[in-house]
Amino acid sequence: MARRYDCTDATDRTSGLREAASAVRRGELVVLPTDTVYGIGADAFSAEAVGDLLEAKGRGRGMPSPVLVGSPNTLHGLVTDFSEQAWELVDAFWPGALTLVAKHQPSLQWDLGETRGTVAVRMPLHPVAIELLTDVGPMAVSSANLTGHPSPQDCDAAQEMLGDSVSVYLDGGPTPAAVPSSIVDVTGKVPVLLRAGALSAEQLREVVPELEVAN
Repeated sequence: MARRYDCTDATDRTSGLREAASAVRRGELVVLPTDTVYGIGADAFSAEAVGDLLEAKGRGRGMPSPVLVGSPNTLHGLVTDFSEQAWELVDAFWPGALTLVAKHQPSLQWDLGETRGTVAVRMPLHPVAIELLTDVGPMAVSSANLTGHPSPQDCDAAQEMLGDSVSVYLDGGPTPAAVPSSIVDVTGKVPVLLRAGALSAEQLREVVPELEVAN
């Protein structure tokens, strides 16, 4: 039976974050609010939990899960060949609606799907998400919807789709917008915008003028 906590209430938020952290450590799934849409999350280093996440969404391994972190410093243990331009984007837009696709450390023992040696990583601008991520470490987090359905902007919509496949729902109220994060590939010499979302190419070029846009 899924448990749901109202994170707009201080006492419920404390209990919810504690229960969510315990659930993640047990390899279970949780739903959490972010600054874009609600996400379904699992321990990024538990292949079984990530598999359960993809199954709950009805999503194949060909669409691997992004990873959310609670601090930019976490990147040092996750990625390699991270360029100066990539760090400039982090400094300018994290926490926020920017996902960076980078080469992950070859030594990492994780299985996020068919990533081809890369990871899509982001630090969300949401206090509940950051508090949970700071507690449990990097989480595989994807939008909390069934594949092919709209991404949820509130906890009701997420719970209606995912039901008891999730152990803990953290209800932070409606998210600010249904606009997804922008995705920039920083694996090459020049950053490439793969998906324009909350951040436009023009905004990104204010920081990295040489940014290219994928066809």
